[in-house]
Amino acid sequence: MLEPTTLLSAWNATVASSTQALALIESGPERTYTRTALDALATDFATALPTSVSRQRVAFALPNSAAWFAAFLGLLRAGATPVPLDSTETKQRQHELARSIRAAFAWINGELSPTSLPLRSSRHPAPGLIKVTSGTSGTPKAIPFTHTQMLADGRHICMSMGILPDDLNLAVIPFGHSYGLGNLVIPLISQGTALVCADTPLPHALAALSARHRPTVFPAVPALLRALAEADLALDAFGSIRTVISAGSALPAATAQAFYQKFGLKPHGFYGSTETGGIAYDSTGDDTLQGLAVGRALHGVTITQLPRDRIHVSSAAACRRNGHRPADRARLQPDGRLTLLGRTGRMLKVGGRRLDLGDLEAELRRLPDILDAFAGPHPEHPEQIAAVLATTLTPAALRVQLHQQLAPWKTPRRIVAVPAFPLTPRGKPDPAALRALLLK
Repeated sequence: MLEPTTLLSAWNATVASSTQALALIESGPERTYTRTALDALATDFATALPTSVSRQRVAFALPNSAAWFAAFLGLLRAGATPVPLDSTETKQRQHELARSIRAAFAWINGELSPTSLPLRSSRHPAPGLIKVTSGTSGTPKAIPFTHTQMLADGRHICMSMGILPDDLNLAVIPFGHSYGLGNLVIPLISQGTALVCADTPLPHALAALSARHRPTVFPAVPALLRALAEADLALDAFGSIRTVISAGSALPAATAQAFYQKFGLKPHGFYGSTETGGIAYDSTGDDTLQGLAVGRALHGVTITQLPRDRIHVSSAAACRRNGHRPADRARLQPDGRLTLLGRTGRMLKVGGRRLDLGDLEAELRRLPDILDAFAGPHPEHPEQIAAVLATTLTPAALRVQLHQQLAPWKTPRRIVAVPAFPLTPRGKPDPAALRALLLK
């Protein structure tokens, strides 16, 4: 039997294999969808679309729900290229993003409207979808992916993480983000791994949802794992879950340990990029627990060490045939483990000496009671260091520890202590908000 070559053919095969199997559960109010029911929603969505959307980019913004899948699959059926946007952004911002990534139409708040851009005509096959980067380090970018690339990413992830067709994913991370597409959307489309959608990330609501529906796999982000570890929850609140995954940003070892000590579940570090999909995964959770590495290359992924602590990633899931160099500095160990060293291009000259701010942040995170660190130039003295630290220490105790543990020239002149970092809607530390904190 031939492998499906498009997202739609994969979905059609999944539906045909078990029409009444569970596909998706919505919470608040609760509603359950079989594969056939979800497919019918997609058909209705496609039927209602004008023929002019064919071969056009169509941006859409919806929270995790059956409606998201109806829009995604419906657009594919109509011959359009779906462009998922962040549903937490304002309507104005969503329309701005749709125009910036050259979408011809935008489906926002239940309405399809043209963006006033000219319709695109091409003889080439339409991409499977367009991923939109977060834009935290610059202008959001639109990155086209073929059906084959997206199916490959889902296959690499499921094989490496042991995600099976009869698993149930706890869906908190947004479907439209690269992480959500690879870990939630494609596994449902390609192999029928069902989803239970959380309508809120609040700890007690997630615990109640877990108790009711018994999910087995939980893709999460560090901020969420920390909130769960600190919440007043029963030790068996997530007793049905077999695998906890952490991605989106670095998971501090202290957070991994706190989560493990409370629930007996080791978080598994996962590293990827918008351009490549999944890259590395810690299959045992041991390196994540100690803050040593983000794991080894996923099945089907090749990581090559380059000079100056850069890596090259190649796989059938990468957006370019010749692979991609992620923006992170990283070191591939002889045993295949990958260690992240921070972002590229963040150098500061302090007293005539060059300091890599990513290295300093990593050094700060290794200190006791410092959960996360962000460093930059002092706003009034650019040759000095300022830092935002997520910590439980008082400012006085924090400064004593830094003077004891760091070389004097590396010790930040300005220190802003916060209980937790501000986050973007994608659950990542917000660089703009952190830079603003340095100014205070």
